[in-house]
Formats: sequence, C-alpha cells, structure tokens
Amino acid sequence: MVLLGVLGGAGILMVVTLVRRGGGRRAETAEGMLLEQEALRRARHDRVSFASAAVHNSVPTASDSYHRGSGRP
Repeated sequence: MVLLGVLGGAGILMVVTLVRRGGGRRAETAEGMLLEQEALRRARHDRVSFASAAVHNSVPTASDSYHRGSGRP
C-alpha cells in the first residue's frame, strides 16, 4: 500500500507540474513569434541533417568501421 501511495503521489506531482507548465512557450510579440519560428526551422533542419542516415548513409551498425573499430570479430 505504501509503494502504491508513493507511485500515485509521484504521478499526481508529474501531472500537476505539466498542467502548470501550460503546454510550451508562447510568444507575446511579433518578434518573439518570428524568433520561435526560426528556432523551430533550425531544429527541424538539424534533425534531418544530423540523422544517422544523413551522416553515414547507412544504419550505424552496418558500417565497416563498426566491425573493424574495436577489435570485434
């Protein structure tokens, strides 16, 4: 019962924290909105540019350097 109470309390604390946070950043001015849009655009570009397929053009464990790199058979 104590364990269940602790887990329930932790869950309630997380829900309260997320509700109070409000769902993310909100810009109040046009300049703030433009800054947010630019940051989102850069983040989207970085996720595509630095993905494993973009960097290695293959699955990370399929490269020759993975098999030769650390003395693996």
